[in-house]
Amino acid sequence: MSRFNLIDEKWIPVRFLDGSRGELSIQDVLLRAKEVAAIEDQSPLIVAALHRFLLAVLYRALEGPTDIDQAKKLFRDGLPSEKVRVYLEKWKDRFWLFDEKYPFGQIPNFEPSTWRSWTVLAAEHNADNAKVLFDHVDVEAPGTISESAAARWILATQTFSVSCGKSELAHTGTAPSATAAIILPMGVDLQDTLLFALIPENREIAGGDRPLWEREPEAVETLRQGVKRASSGLADRYTWRIRSIRLAQDNFGRVEKLAFASGVEDSSVDQVDPMLGYRINDKYGKLPIQFRDRGLWRDFDSLLPDQSQLAPQVIEHALRLTRSNLARFPRSVLVLGQANNKAKIEYWRMERFALPEALTGNRSVRTEIRQLLQEAEDVQKYLWLACRSYARNLLSRGEREPDASDIKKFVAQMPTDSWYWSVLEARFHEILQHYSFDRDPEDIRCQWLQFVKDALSQSWEQHRILVSTGDVWAIRALVKAEGPVRAKLRELDEEILKLTPAMEGA
Repeated sequence: MSRFNLIDEKWIPVRFLDGSRGELSIQDVLLRAKEVAAIEDQSPLIVAALHRFLLAVLYRALEGPTDIDQAKKLFRDGLPSEKVRVYLEKWKDRFWLFDEKYPFGQIPNFEPSTWRSWTVLAAEHNADNAKVLFDHVDVEAPGTISESAAARWILATQTFSVSCGKSELAHTGTAPSATAAIILPMGVDLQDTLLFALIPENREIAGGDRPLWEREPEAVETLRQGVKRASSGLADRYTWRIRSIRLAQDNFGRVEKLAFASGVEDSSVDQVDPMLGYRINDKYGKLPIQFRDRGLWRDFDSLLPDQSQLAPQVIEHALRLTRSNLARFPRSVLVLGQANNKAKIEYWRMERFALPEALTGNRSVRTEIRQLLQEAEDVQKYLWLACRSYARNLLSRGEREPDASDIKKFVAQMPTDSWYWSVLEARFHEILQHYSFDRDPEDIRCQWLQFVKDALSQSWEQHRILVSTGDVWAIRALVKAEGPVRAKLRELDEEILKLTPAMEGA
């Protein structure tokens, strides 16, 4: 018997413009998008997956946009309600979460050799490889989850599954964008957020683009032999079946167990994902921007448009739509995703950045911000030299030359570098707010250099305070080491002084 239709049931978590929260169906979230501030969930992976899913629905319901003129008309007039209703009614039978023939996002006849816990869907709870810190779900007795939670996690796991190597069906590897940082410009309401990311798709490609629910589910035997194909378009890519899933419901309609194995392998080559930023690697060519331990803010310039055309297309599209209507300019951008070490998920993350308003003008904001970040990196090198000198002098205890690996390990455990970057991270978010049309770039740079100088001074001073309670060897090593820091502070003072007249005259 068919149960829980996603078009009508409430399962998408949202925050409304008045601050209240609730859940909406597919139809309601699209038709009431101007009443919704944002899609919100405690999992960044679910937030990203839900946006990509709704974009796939819109691409098919609107049959476009296929050019910038159509996109601008949508932005001006809003989402056409009737088109959305007609499309959802046409495909309603494909959106039952439980159904004998077309269970949403699932393989209907998949009978696994072993039924697995629902936690396999959730990176936050899956303990197949390593238990997540502070997660207290017992995989042997995890309890159950609701239909709405199961639907959300099906989308998240199809978007973010990484290759794990063990499956009773043919191995299909990692989802197309599973390890990339997904970029989402945020509008004044959900409608604008979706329209910013609904970039025009080539008319010929759009005509053949088929999302998950418009395709016949693959046969289990076919999946066992291996299925590999190229993506037909963005709706297909945003709803890719990287895993074969079948939910098992209990007598109350809740989910405890499921079938879970490999799905369809993506053979697309060099397909650009509009929600990703890219970089050029000397060996592998164009690669997506990923989260790194150092913090994505230190690579923030890579998300901003320039002539390289490596920035996320969704940001470029948002700028095109709002240049003549700055009141709807996206004031912030969400960056969502995860970091992995092979099959092990190390962390998942959601970061929010202010989007510089000056991007809509003629200035090369990306170049300006790259310069600021590079100056911070250059100054950090002097801090590292001081820390290395301190470690070497402390470990030598006289004339003995310590081993290079010992010096490296000692520097790595010093908190000085972490202090420096943590102070600057907060300052960087502050400096982004100043990129308006009426703020002079040299004025911003002067302020940033002051922030960098303060961060260098404070982090070294923290180190000095810690060492001051040490023995004579530590104090002697400190005095010998601080030369590079003092020299760099003087250089920064001189540079700030040169820029100050320009700032005062602004």
